[in-house]
Formats: sequence, C-alpha cells, structure tokens
Amino acid sequence: MEEKGIRINKYLSEAGVCSRRKADSYIEAGMVRINDTVAEKGSRVFPGDAVYVKDTRIQLPEQKKVIAFYKPQGLVCSTRGQGAETVLEYLNASVSLHYVGRLDKDSEGLLLLTNDGGLANAISKGANRHEKEYEVRVDRPITPEFIRQMGAGVPILDTVTRKCTVTKTGSKTFRIILTQGLNRQIRRMCEYCGYRVRFLKRIRVMNVTLEGLEPGAYRELTGKELQELRRLAGQQEPN
Repeated sequence: MEEKGIRINKYLSEAGVCSRRKADSYIEAGMVRINDTVAEKGSRVFPGDAVYVKDTRIQLPEQKKVIAFYKPQGLVCSTRGQGAETVLEYLNASVSLHYVGRLDKDSEGLLLLTNDGGLANAISKGANRHEKEYEVRVDRPITPEFIRQMGAGVPILDTVTRKCTVTKTGSKTFRIILTQGLNRQIRRMCEYCGYRVRFLKRIRVMNVTLEGLEPGAYRELTGKELQELRRLAGQQEPN
C-alpha cells in the first residue's frame, strides 16, 4: 500500500468491490467505514486500517494475478451454478478471483480471471473499447449481406451494436472482433440477421490469446503479457 495511503475509492476498486465511481456513491451514502470512522470522499487507507462496506470487511488481495483459462462448454460464469458447475468451482482457486468479461454456458474459449479488481474494472469498462475476438459457426451458408450487416451494427437490446470487423473464414464460419460486451451479443446479432450460432469460441482478449491452452486448462499470464495488458487497459503497475 502507498506510504501516503491509498484513496478509499481506489482501495475499494482494487479490492474488486466496485468501480471508483460506484465507490464514491457508497461513500456518499455513508456505507463505508475506515476503522470506526465513516469515510468521506478523499479519505485515505493506511497500513493497518480496517475498511468496511456496510458491515463487511474489505481487504486487498495479497498477491495480484491474472489467469488465462480455456473455458469448455458447459461451465457457467457465475457465483451460483443453478444446476451447472461454475468456472470458479472447476478451478478451485486458492485466491478469490473475479471474471473479466463472461462467456455463456454454450460458448467456449478464453476467459480472464483476476484478483486485481482495478484491472478487472479497467478491462471490462465498455467505454474503453477493448478488443475481443471470436470464431463462430452458424447454421447456414454465410452471404456477403450477412457480413456487411454484422459489421455495420444491428439493433439488439434497445441499442445498435458498434461497428466491428467481421471476416468470412468458411461456408458457415466467420471471425468477429468486438469492442463491447452486450449480453449474448454475437448470438443475438446472428439471430437478428436470420442465423443461429452452432459454435462460438473466444480466441483473444486484447493482447492475450488461447495459444497453448487446451479446453479446461489455464495458465498465469507472463510478466510481459501482463505489462502489455495493463498498458492497454490504461492501468499503472500496482504498488
């Protein structure tokens, strides 16, 4: 922790509680305490301080790490599986990990997990337009009009998707690079265009790829990968 203390909203963000903006709203509502004192905007946390949101003790993870996991089909990205095994149950990790973006049960591919809340928030923030790349197979032959329509943006979930790069790779397959993460976005986009997704795999998140990973396997990011990931996310190295 910084010698001059760390601002309370940054502390909550790096602990994975919420974004800094949301932390400010918690502080304004009087929900945050440092030791026995209600925190204010600008309050700082020093070594030895105890931080609480409502009555829950919040602590920074001791060692920050980022894991690249090849999620197989069938696992769900949630805290409760609702009848299916969750990614966190599958990994049985020794530290608390947060999802950096999610994949639905029927999809597979690259999933990043971390105990660095600040990095997770920076990557997940839609306004930052970080790239995510997917391989997709649909139920019928792909036409030039489908590629044009998908790339130009389609109306789903009360919005129009951002323009994106779509490349045909086979009769019924294509690659797509998104810079946003709407719920089941690719599936909804395809359905709007009259297609159904039969297979979906995420192969890249920003500078991190699936290379070298088999379904169900994971690895920690290398120092070089993590440094570049933080640079792209606009986040400085942690102290």
